[in-house]
Amino acid sequence: MEKKPRLELDTEEHIPVESIATSSKPSTAVKPKTQSKRSKRRQKHTLPEAGTLEDVIFHEVTELLGKAAVDEAIAAGTEWNAPFEAREEVDLTVTSMSANGEGLAIAPASKRPWVVVTPFSLPGETIRARVYRHGRMYSHADLISVDTPNPELRDMGRVQCQYFGKCAGCQYQMLSYEAQLKLKRDVVVRAYKTYSELPDSAIPPILDTIGSPLQYGYRTKITPHFDAPPKKAQKQGPAPDGEKPDWLKIGFNQIGTRHVMDIEECPIATPVLNETFRPLREKISRDIYTYKKGVSLLLRDSLEIPSDSAVAPPPLPTSDEKHICVTDHRATVRERVGDKLFEYQAGSFFQNNNSVLIPLTAYVRDAIFPPAATATPAPGAPPPTHLVDAYCGAGLFAIALAPHFATVAGIELSADSIRFAARNAALNALPAGRCDFRSGDAANIFGVVGEFPPPRTVAVVDPPRKGCDDNFLRQLVDFGAGTVVYVSCNVHTQARDVGRILRWSEARGEGKGRYMLESLRGFDLFPQTAHVESVAVLRMVY
Repeated sequence: MEKKPRLELDTEEHIPVESIATSSKPSTAVKPKTQSKRSKRRQKHTLPEAGTLEDVIFHEVTELLGKAAVDEAIAAGTEWNAPFEAREEVDLTVTSMSANGEGLAIAPASKRPWVVVTPFSLPGETIRARVYRHGRMYSHADLISVDTPNPELRDMGRVQCQYFGKCAGCQYQMLSYEAQLKLKRDVVVRAYKTYSELPDSAIPPILDTIGSPLQYGYRTKITPHFDAPPKKAQKQGPAPDGEKPDWLKIGFNQIGTRHVMDIEECPIATPVLNETFRPLREKISRDIYTYKKGVSLLLRDSLEIPSDSAVAPPPLPTSDEKHICVTDHRATVRERVGDKLFEYQAGSFFQNNNSVLIPLTAYVRDAIFPPAATATPAPGAPPPTHLVDAYCGAGLFAIALAPHFATVAGIELSADSIRFAARNAALNALPAGRCDFRSGDAANIFGVVGEFPPPRTVAVVDPPRKGCDDNFLRQLVDFGAGTVVYVSCNVHTQARDVGRILRWSEARGEGKGRYMLESLRGFDLFPQTAHVESVAVLRMVY
């Protein structure tokens, strides 16, 4: 039988970030009785926080190997001792995908129960990989080759980036977009199974992931970086011809390393960013010997802001709106979402895929005001009149939803973001007094909206990746808003938090109502990558 050609990938040697343990034999040295071998190991290997990438991988590994095998390794004290030599090459069959978009494979039968995590590999493929770093019951590896591709999933003809397979930015360019959305739905399913601690009956059917209108050319912010000249190059100085030195790399990190790749364009970035990046690279090459340390650049897509821009009703969107690239962290960026304009500081947070923001905000609106309830409110469920936007940033959800509410309150830790949120309310001609933005800790927001009627209040929660702290969740449950919409960039911490909200609301006492999880679905804000956002809608029921 003719042997299928292998898919070869260029790889780079890695410098291990932790020592490689190759033996599980106990040391013969005498140990102090006051400190066990287990406690010493725990000092060396700190367990990751719940919901972090390392913690998610460990749960995926446990599911793959089985809890009994993992418990046995922990009892034996070998869960950190990888059964591989340094940079050992190994043949594997990929079993499943991690939430981070990497292939998971069980180590060969000759090894102890262990999992190898390899980027750019797909379920059902046989691969060759080189192990370079270890975690708890798993190792990371470089993909050397795909010996037997999965033809139902992999099509390298779909790839639109010359750096794919090396750059750490994208994981899924070889997949159809339909396959990407299915994988992202699976991430939401597994996250709630693992982290919510809810019975299956409490989790509604998880809906299909909402796709992005743009799958390439969508990203409105990129942050390429470069290192300062090494000492040897500083002594030699620039070449007489002024050409870009070979050691200078301006771009993004290579997968699994901290080494910068030289990247001339990024196909998932908007056109104006790539148009600006090319001459910016040339300028950096000319001036590189003036840099004393490395630099992280900022390129952000913005609408051109008129020099006489006063606070006034925004003009209707036009096809000839000019886009520019902002590179100053302190400059103001302007962005349109539907018929609303938003301004914010370039270095601050704002969603990086403008094309999906209309579907996202419309989905949140329709979740709050479902068509049936809008026409004829259900008995005992008065229509919402008040909106609380926790972690409001520059006011995306607060301002997009404001026309549907009598009163809106937003809170954000960043004083600069609050300043822009207030300006955005005026920029969009919202009635005076409709929106009140306050700088502060979101955990204290329910202390300043005590006059809001809970049954008629909607709480939109959009926290950072670490999710919400217990203090905030307790206040949220005690306040008892009629509807909670939890938008998250980390579905694992969202699942943890939603589980707590439902369990704690059960304990509120008879007659006070409890939350139910009404709907749950992912949103694809970053096509070609493994990242998925998630929107959970909770209702108070009595």
